[in-house]
Amino acid sequence: MGEAPRTWREMVDWMQGLLLRKTGHDVYWWAELARRQGFADNAALAAWLRDEHGVTGYSESAVSWEVFGYPDFMLRGADELFDGQYADRGHLRPLAEAILVWAETADGVTIQLRKTYVSLQSPRRKFAQVTAGTKSAVDVTLRWEGPPAERLEPVAVRGDDPFTWRVRLRSTEDVDDEFFALLAAALDQNR
Repeated sequence: MGEAPRTWREMVDWMQGLLLRKTGHDVYWWAELARRQGFADNAALAAWLRDEHGVTGYSESAVSWEVFGYPDFMLRGADELFDGQYADRGHLRPLAEAILVWAETADGVTIQLRKTYVSLQSPRRKFAQVTAGTKSAVDVTLRWEGPPAERLEPVAVRGDDPFTWRVRLRSTEDVDDEFFALLAAALDQNR
């Protein structure tokens, strides 16, 4: 049985934990110190954290968000994120829901909801991404190794993007045993 869907909250918690491990101080300590400095914008805060304290990357972002506010989508729950993805495409929602049902019951799959897509992760790495790609289709991009299967379409991506294949789902008939076999194969390839 898979885990409950994850949101950005887990990422924020991880970033805050990283900050604490790296510096010995939690995000609230850093935010209070930064507020006393009176920074007007993120660039000044980031430069101060980097140059004066060696705090960069995810740790810096944790402080910045605590001082200047978190992006709205990072504060949303899983249901709210999913609702937002299909707010203007309700007819596609059952297709994506069927994929989530599969993912919730597949061994070793973690679901991560984001603002515009759902990420499916194996214990090793992300193997699929579910996106309301158009007003008429749900796109499932896959990290696929080996020869392409019949339903896979090549996708133009950046050079370093491993998601080079997709399955485009237009109706509930497309979400069939053959499609779930492709998902299972992608999962197995990425364990």
